[in-house]
Amino acid sequence: MKKSKTSFFCQHCGYMSPKWLGKCPSCNGWNCFAEELVVESDSSSRSEMKFDGKPLPIEDIPAEEGERIVTGITEIDRVLGGGIVGGSAILVGGEPGIGKSTLLLQMMHRLAEKGLKVLYVSGEESAQQIKLRSNRIGASSKDLLVLVEISLERILEQIKAVDPAIVVIDSIQTVYSADLMSAPGSVGQVREASSRLILFSKKHGIPVFLIGHVTKDGSIAGPKVLEHMVDTVLYFEGDSGHAYRIIRSMKNRFGPANEIGVFEMQDKGLKEVPNPSAFFLAERPQNVAGSVVVPSLEGTRPILVEIQALVSVTNLGMPRRTAIGVDHNRVSLLVAVLDKICGLHLSGSDIFINVAGGIRVEEPAVDLGIVAAMASSFLDRPIDSHTVVLGEVGLTGEVRAISQMEVRIKEAARLGFKRCLVPRTSATKSAKIAKIEICTIGSLKELLENIF
Repeated sequence: MKKSKTSFFCQHCGYMSPKWLGKCPSCNGWNCFAEELVVESDSSSRSEMKFDGKPLPIEDIPAEEGERIVTGITEIDRVLGGGIVGGSAILVGGEPGIGKSTLLLQMMHRLAEKGLKVLYVSGEESAQQIKLRSNRIGASSKDLLVLVEISLERILEQIKAVDPAIVVIDSIQTVYSADLMSAPGSVGQVREASSRLILFSKKHGIPVFLIGHVTKDGSIAGPKVLEHMVDTVLYFEGDSGHAYRIIRSMKNRFGPANEIGVFEMQDKGLKEVPNPSAFFLAERPQNVAGSVVVPSLEGTRPILVEIQALVSVTNLGMPRRTAIGVDHNRVSLLVAVLDKICGLHLSGSDIFINVAGGIRVEEPAVDLGIVAAMASSFLDRPIDSHTVVLGEVGLTGEVRAISQMEVRIKEAARLGFKRCLVPRTSATKSAKIAKIEICTIGSLKELLENIF
């Protein structure tokens, strides 16, 4: 060791400061700085932290991706882009108790049943606790190895000795390196443990799953650079009030991003939901004002969701605007457009918007659905239960085209819907869809004329 000193690190983004700060200038977080010991080591202690590579002409570099490892769980394979790529580093984040450990243990069991040797490293639970969970979900195999350890050096030794096909680290915040004096979970330890595990994965071609804790705002704890270092970032989403769980790829170097997989939490673990559209529309009411179905697109998967609106006259001086599952600012914009263009005076009404099932939709294709639901509730006139709407709404009341129109309409037709309202600019492409009536509109006034 040469010398050591202390610095202050932001526990949210990893920003370093020589003195304590109340507000982080990088991520604007408050009271998030902690003092850590920074040790400068000599070159001999970093002998393994290199690839030993040489410059090569790009034409001489082989471009074979290699055969992917299929997990046997269709929803996970979809999110990963077809399977696990050798030597890839995958970061999995989610709220406590949402099912991250259960899902990965189920996945390791499926791989072990195929004859692959897998290693599950836990720093949060004892071996007995993992065994009790495995008994509950039916995960039992001789090729599923469990290691309870938090020392990074010891974990790397065991990986070399076992030579598994896949490694799971649960969780990366519990792993610490003896080269650093800071506590496990600190920015320095998370960065050190992640970098060495990812480098080991790349050099030996062993895929590594890193389970990460999340902060109170929902982001993965530790430095933000952690998400840049890994190949894939998966977020496990869900609500304790609903049985479904969604795993979403926020970043994927080997497949499409924003792809989702849907699971249902049961007594014996997580069960795949092969048809999410039917799952989210299972309890949809019929012939009720304020309800409409919109084909949304998550990654490459079309999902039909129900948008509900409740518009009621208020006695308060300032009407309430509440949106669950959609952007609140987007709802306010659409309320102003509907009031100005269509003459529906909503300024004296409370407006509540909800995406049934608890799913969150961010794309602008649901604009027309929000407008249709609000108009239906305000006029107290139900929309035909076999009708779907989709399109983006502009500030002048025009209905704009959206991407992947045919895929959305085909999904609606597959689930038995008879009529679809689409933007007029998409009429030529949408006209080829069979078994469903296509109604084209160009403005919100035309929407109100055709929807009721």
